[in-house]
Amino acid sequence: MSDLALVAARDVPADRRRGGELRVLLGPRTVGSTSGFMGVATMAPGERIAEHYHPYSEEFLYVARGAITVDLDDEPVPLAAGEALFVARNVRHRLRNTGHLPAEVVFHLGPLAPRPELGHVDTELVEQRDRS
Repeated sequence: MSDLALVAARDVPADRRRGGELRVLLGPRTVGSTSGFMGVATMAPGERIAEHYHPYSEEFLYVARGAITVDLDDEPVPLAAGEALFVARNVRHRLRNTGHLPAEVVFHLGPLAPRPELGHVDTELVEQRDRS
């Protein structure tokens, strides 16, 4: 048996519950990871991922394409392609595509929460956009 755990973003259904399109590529459900998970978020211009925080995990963000603003405890931090940001545990944050082009953000969180439902705490509702 091979230890190769290759996952393509195109093969992972998008989670749109919190805004944008979130895809967990490498995580407990996809590859059996035990220390954290990694994925990609895509957002159209003007789109955002609703404010939330992680009580057990640190989050690492890397903007691969476009430009976003991350609100850290209501303090805006602009990020351009090629820039990264560390989000500490319990820091409220939201991601907003403040540019004119689609944005793609790679995220990694670790360590894992004791149970998946404890790892993410929503602090605002997301406005659902019609994607048809």
